[in-house]
Amino acid sequence: MAVTAAACGGGSGDDDGGDDGGNGDGGPTLGPGGPYFPQGAFWDQDVSGAAPASSSAAIISSLRGAGGWGNGDVFQIDFSIEVLRVDGASPQKRAFEPTGDFYVPDCDLVPMPVPQGGNLEGEAGYVCTNDGDCHLIVWAPGEQRLYEMWRANIDGETFEGGCLAVWDTSRVYGPEGRGLQCTSADAAGFPIAPLLFTADEVAAGSIDHAIRFILPNNRPQVGFVPPATHGTNTTGDASAPYYGVHLRLRADYPLESLPSDGARVVARALQRYGMYHADGGNIALTAAADTRTTAKWDGLLGPRDLSALDVEDFDVIDHGPPIALTYDCER
Repeated sequence: MAVTAAACGGGSGDDDGGDDGGNGDGGPTLGPGGPYFPQGAFWDQDVSGAAPASSSAAIISSLRGAGGWGNGDVFQIDFSIEVLRVDGASPQKRAFEPTGDFYVPDCDLVPMPVPQGGNLEGEAGYVCTNDGDCHLIVWAPGEQRLYEMWRANIDGETFEGGCLAVWDTSRVYGPEGRGLQCTSADAAGFPIAPLLFTADEVAAGSIDHAIRFILPNNRPQVGFVPPATHGTNTTGDASAPYYGVHLRLRADYPLESLPSDGARVVARALQRYGMYHADGGNIALTAAADTRTTAKWDGLLGPRDLSALDVEDFDVIDHGPPIALTYDCER
């Protein structure tokens, strides 16, 4: 049995110097099928016309009773996750020493590219100084791989890493993802990068995919629902959502009441594609950092521009029966 991957990404916000590997200045390229993967993944599905799950009202009531969103029930946006890019079919890579946050067989013990001039989530460089999630996410389009590591720390010649999930971006993964009962750099077993929204998308006026969101681990109950492949030791009641729950903003929400055009772009995506619960933490919605995008968040979208959204403004979309959590990852 794999050790519980409860901690994967379970920080408060969601909660120098690398070398080797190419250009760290690029961000995700958008095109047919959205960023990173071919079209057809679960985050591409338009659910604006889907009926709510029969348990939707009970789940929303449970979330409200448990305190709503994290962060004092404020629907806030986290802008700290970085997506780096390396070009070329065979980028240079560095081996890492797995830490106690690396789980077998869930995680991939392979060298990963570390772009020069890059940085971890919430850090100026590659040293994990603030004891946060310290995600290291590197997209290698020439190799058709997406590398996502939780709790990375690179200090000089020392490279330590928690769970690394390597995604094949030439394919659309089925409902079991990288493996049933398997975690990734997020506790739900999802890839992170394709569920982030960027400043360039918001500036262009359209987010054409579902969005990543997180909840404190006292909100969900134990277990998970597809397309999640994993959960963690949560303490929600019997009506609570499971890990991987899919929420959709109600169609009649008054978008004109939101304080910015950027907020309305995000809200329209939440109405059409919804958001998937991916991890444990307090800042509900996750965007990509603007370090490497053309557009910048300043003046486009503020961290509390969607704070008017309550849990009662969402419906739950049914994705089938829950799966009991065993931690017995099969890959």
